[in-house]
Formats: sequence, structure tokens, C-alpha cells
Amino acid sequence: MASINDLAIDLGTSNILIYMKGKGIILREPTVVAIDRDTREVLSFGEEARRTIGRTPSNILALRPLREGVISDYELVSFMLKGFVLKAVGKHMFARPRAILSLPTGVNEMERRSIITTMFDAGMRRTQLLDRTIAAAIGAGLPIDEAYGTMIVDISAGVSDVAVLSLGKVVVSDCSKVGGDKMDDAIIRHLRRKHNLLIGERTAEELKINIGSAIPRNEPLYMEVTGRNLITGLPKTMRITSDDVTEAIDEPLQQLIESIHGVLEHTPAELAADIFEYGILLTGGGADLFGLCEAIADALKVPCSVAEDPQTNVVMGCAKALENLADLGKFLDDNRRRLIGR
Repeated sequence: MASINDLAIDLGTSNILIYMKGKGIILREPTVVAIDRDTREVLSFGEEARRTIGRTPSNILALRPLREGVISDYELVSFMLKGFVLKAVGKHMFARPRAILSLPTGVNEMERRSIITTMFDAGMRRTQLLDRTIAAAIGAGLPIDEAYGTMIVDISAGVSDVAVLSLGKVVVSDCSKVGGDKMDDAIIRHLRRKHNLLIGERTAEELKINIGSAIPRNEPLYMEVTGRNLITGLPKTMRITSDDVTEAIDEPLQQLIESIHGVLEHTPAELAADIFEYGILLTGGGADLFGLCEAIADALKVPCSVAEDPQTNVVMGCAKALENLADLGKFLDDNRRRLIGR
């Protein structure tokens, strides 16, 4: 029997989004945990922990236990996921709800099973898994059941998932280690090399979001940032241009384009022809980067578009499956009957 508290969850590398049936997206928080370095005690998680990144004393670590699409610390991920679910649903539930969950691509089978156990401990009656690219396609409204090829590129913080879909199945796919984090790292390295200015992860991310561009802008944008001068060791404020950011992220951008090109090369001819006609769809938070669509289309000579509200496509795909199991339940993990729940 369905519960009014049934959940759809997108556990991403940098953020978690939780959708509750009938209420919409009820939680959106960073997947960050602050711990005591000596005791490993969890001090905070989510937005509260994110605010401490780069500002913690030596005995406190602010960590992201999901990196490059894989789990780097399972215990912290388990604690954090359970905390988010309890925060979303509450400790007192009249009926144990079920959940449809989308995980980062690099999570292995053993970790998937362990996460489902964590969900059971958090109060879920049953947890089923949905492939990220299929979830993104459903959330973006693509008719993936049709007999023609659709290419989707889901760009998250840790990785970018590239897949060609047809008849509801993934025909060809690749997971590129290029995502928002790699672009942030490239910006940090570029400013260190070019301007002798050391900035932190949060500042690099703000530069990318506010003035970042995959192609040169007609009218460059500027942003004042404060970092440490590597020559004097003193704080320094500098005006950074959008051209600086474009130059900085060129290398990871080319790696992403190469990954998409590689998938196209291995796509059957008929499906490739469909993609050249219908184009590539970008989803995920990284899809919002200014000029990214144009850069990909220009390099590959294939039409490209960005999904509406790309950051929520995966969780909304899980939500649609939750709301319409009769039609979309076939896309859920084939191993679900062997997982916890009934």
C-alpha cells in the first residue's frame, strides 16, 4: 500500500534532493559532513557543515564523502543519508514509506545494498533504485520508450554521465570524471599560476556560477575575489574576468567533449542519425554553465539544448516513477526483488 510519505531521492555528489509524494521537493542540501578529526564524531551535516568549508579549526574537518561519483567514506554517507531522510520525513511515521533512489554512477553493488539497508534503518519500507541517466531523461520529459536514439549528458559535480537511450534502455554510455568539481579545481590552479592568487573551493565555485562561461562572452563580466597572495603571503583582493574563467576551464571542457564524442563514435548508425536530428540534451547542475551548449554543439556539429530546470531532472524523474509505478516501474533496478523490503 502506498504511503503519503513516499520519497524520491537524488543522492548526488555535491547535493541531495528529496521529493515527497504530494508535496514536491521538500529538502535540498549539500552532501557535506563536519567531523571531529580526533574522535570521528559527526558535528554537523548539510548546509550547516557546508558553511564551515575552509573556515574550520585544525581539529574539525568539513568533508564531502562522495567524490567523483564514488563513495569515499561509506560510514559518513550512511550517517548523512539517514539524517536527511529523518529530517525530511520526521521520526514519527504512521506508515513506513517507500523510496525511489538515484545514486552516483560509481557506487558499486555492495555499497548499493548497504545504502538500501541504511534507508530501511531510516524508516523506509522498501527502496528501489533508478539509473541516473534514465531518471534525468524521465524528469526532462523525454519519450525514452520510443524507437529512436536520444542522447543525454547529465553533468554533476563529480562526474558527467553520457548515455544514448532507445526503447527505454541505455544503448551506449560513458562516465566522464569531468564535472563541476574539476572545473573548480581548474579555476584554482589557473589563478594560482597566472595571478599568484590562492583561493578556496567555495570562491572558485562562486566564480564559475557568477561569471563562468564555456565560450568568450561578448561583454566580459568581472568579479572581485579575495585570496592569499602567494608571493607576500598576505590577503589580496583582485578583479577576475569571465575570460579568466573561460581560459581556466577549457581543459576539463575539452575532456567532456571528448567523452561525448567517444559515445557518439560507438553509437549504432541509425541511432546516431537520430541524435544528429534531435540533438543532445544537457541535464544536471553543470548544464547551467553559460555557453556550454554552444561549445558542445560547435565542437561536435550536433544540435544541443539544456533541459528545463536541469538541477532537478534526476529527482523529478524518480518522482514521476514514484507517482506512476504502473508505467515507469519497469525502469527500476532489476535486482529490486532481492533487496530489502516487500
